[in-house]
Amino acid sequence: MIDPRPTVINKRLAAIDRIIAVASGKGGVGKSMVSTGLALSLSKKGHTVGLLDLDLYGPSSHIILGVKPKGFPEENHGIIPPLVHGIHFMSIVYFTEDKPGAFRGIDITNIIIELLTITQWRSLDYLIIDMPPGMGDEFLDVLALIKPCEYLLVTTPSKVAMGAVMKLTRLLEELQAPILGTIENMQLTHSSTKQDEQPRNSKQYLGSIRFDTTLEETIGKPEEFLQTSFMKDLQILIDPVLSG
Repeated sequence: MIDPRPTVINKRLAAIDRIIAVASGKGGVGKSMVSTGLALSLSKKGHTVGLLDLDLYGPSSHIILGVKPKGFPEENHGIIPPLVHGIHFMSIVYFTEDKPGAFRGIDITNIIIELLTITQWRSLDYLIIDMPPGMGDEFLDVLALIKPCEYLLVTTPSKVAMGAVMKLTRLLEELQAPILGTIENMQLTHSSTKQDEQPRNSKQYLGSIRFDTTLEETIGKPEEFLQTSFMKDLQILIDPVLSG
């Protein structure tokens, strides 16, 4: 039997102008900070923005936004993403109540397909997707299900993180998926690492975001989060890419 859900997903996403997936080769590089910050920044500029947290094992966008999921979201021919700080926000935490989840194999694929199928985004200028780390089932599911989708990659100056994002870059290039560029997060000092380990196509390297010692204090406080040096650096890097 043919699964009708991919067709429904296409219809759900049809009224979205741009879909940007924020991805990383490994965890712990600040991917959720970048995706949530990008969504908040675009909303502040007057765009209609959705944010979808697809990190099933460690969802954290709701923590950055200060969301305490209680109760089931509104339903109207699908699930209506609650409006949070000007962002239409959807996450698995609305269904798990932020309890730990243990998923494997086909369960992961079904959860992602179901979230994409039931979410009623309607008309958006941007949908930002906080991707799961790595290149496992979740990442491959998004590649297959969401088209067209642009990819913004996040790494740190670590050689391990740089090596992982290079592999991710090569995978996306082989699949001819559009890459907006790579952001180097949490840079402490000027380092030769980015010169040695950056993806082979140097045009994809957008620049670095300085390590912000105040960032942790602003988690859960979006207005303060927007004023951090992290956000200022992010906007400098991403604004030319989105307007180009």
